[in-house]
Amino acid sequence: MASQIFERIAQHAPFHDEGHGFDVFGLEPHRLARTVEATAAVYERYFRVASTGAHHIPATGPAIVVANHGGALPVDAAMLCVDILRRSDPPRIPRAIADHFVPRLPLVSTLFARLGVVSGTRANVRRLLERGELIALWPEGVMGPGKPYRDRYRLAGWRVGFAELAIRYGAAVVPAAIVGAEESWPVVAKVSRARAFGAPFLPIPATPIPLPTRYHIHYGAPLRLGGDADDPDVVAAAAGEAQRELERLLAEALAARRSVFR
Repeated sequence: MASQIFERIAQHAPFHDEGHGFDVFGLEPHRLARTVEATAAVYERYFRVASTGAHHIPATGPAIVVANHGGALPVDAAMLCVDILRRSDPPRIPRAIADHFVPRLPLVSTLFARLGVVSGTRANVRRLLERGELIALWPEGVMGPGKPYRDRYRLAGWRVGFAELAIRYGAAVVPAAIVGAEESWPVVAKVSRARAFGAPFLPIPATPIPLPTRYHIHYGAPLRLGGDADDPDVVAAAAGEAQRELERLLAEALAARRSVFR
């Protein structure tokens, strides 16, 4: 399976080479393929990721996967991106949109760029959509990982910028409900005074490493958001439509998981 993953990413996934083996944001497909190959056991055996609905990911054209967010660090984001790499057909490289402080992190910021992570400026996201890429983002932002355990799977805030860009560039919006992450590595406290590299807080997790909770990812049918991208009310309504669909998917995914253990 590992060699198949390498082949899917390194040979078949579309890539905009700027002439040096990287794209303009620093993505290097061979580095991405090797990393996914090396960490396959985490996906397959530790978190035992199961997903449904990957056929909803558009084969071509601009698209935005929006998902819920939780856990001390973005392990859920990594598992979602790996799942898309494995299951999209034809294979597509999801460009994970990171918060503004991530590019400031020493050492790991370069690694993240090689793996396809992009700083979440409006200009960056616009350029990705203009060239027909698939992006993955988490509209809860840092509020998601910072939520208390009692609020797991309740969306904490909801940014609307993705809806404006989806309307403007005709990008399909694919909701993705992730179940498991918010039990795997819950946050018990936040140190707001520790704002290293611009991070809004330092999360204190309940355990030193994530618990091996099984991940379930459910993709919903693509949403086509329409209207005037310059009208704030239209944009807010479109973002609300995506939020409600994700909440519905989350409810279904949680119900399906509970039925397994009855």
